[in-house]
Amino acid sequence: MKLKPLLIMVAPNGARRTKADHPALPMTADELAETARQCLAAGAAAIHVHVRDASGRHTLDAALYRDAIAAIRERTQGVMAIQITTEAIGLYSPREQMDLVRALHPVSVSIGLREIISDGEAEPARFFAWAGREGIAVQHILYDRTDLDRFIDLRRRGILAEPTSPRLLFVLGRYAADQESRPEDLDVFLEGLDAHGLEGAVWSVCAFGRGETLALTAAIAAGGHVRVGFENSLWHADGSLARDNAERVAAIVEAAGRTGRPIASAAQALDILGIARQQ
Repeated sequence: MKLKPLLIMVAPNGARRTKADHPALPMTADELAETARQCLAAGAAAIHVHVRDASGRHTLDAALYRDAIAAIRERTQGVMAIQITTEAIGLYSPREQMDLVRALHPVSVSIGLREIISDGEAEPARFFAWAGREGIAVQHILYDRTDLDRFIDLRRRGILAEPTSPRLLFVLGRYAADQESRPEDLDVFLEGLDAHGLEGAVWSVCAFGRGETLALTAAIAAGGHVRVGFENSLWHADGSLARDNAERVAAIVEAAGRTGRPIASAAQALDILGIARQQ
């Protein structure tokens, strides 16, 4: 049986870590662009982008996003798929998250389900309907079985305006000190997909700490896609510190090779993410 291509998305910085955590963590538009170039060469067909303000703080500033997207597109010759984030980390309201997407009109965005509906369902329903009409590919971030069950309920009631094949990101573990993810953390999500009959979902996984490689390898073997990088882990499976994001991508390419999964091309990445237009 021919195995489906594996999308490797690099998440190079996140909202919390700084260069104090690792000197190769990208903070500026130029650093993000150079990281994207290196990771594309290593096997990542997509990048998950957080931007920082002048003080290095996580921000949902549309202008800074435009600068970063332009720099990444130039450095990767427009090949790499670019996904932005609306992550709040306690700083931004659901309305501010939705306002960013409306202002930026990105091709792809990841949205934490529990964050975006924390103030109610009415405005998110209008927002998701608009995003669907505009061809913005939404990936829903789910942290546990409760989130998955909530996603199914919202989808059933038409709140999410989801396509036949929704895009989901399963978070194995939590953003916490010394967090370590395990391969078995994936089981609850797979059981949920089966229980809800959601065979058409296109799902990816991110994982934390020194267990990232093993957890992502389990996801690859189960048919999922992966997000890897310094947002979630700085370490290889043996506990050694990675030199940079590209080295983490290369480690996952190697792990995928052991499962027999081919690595998705840039064109295949667009289909996997549901991206229908260029940035």
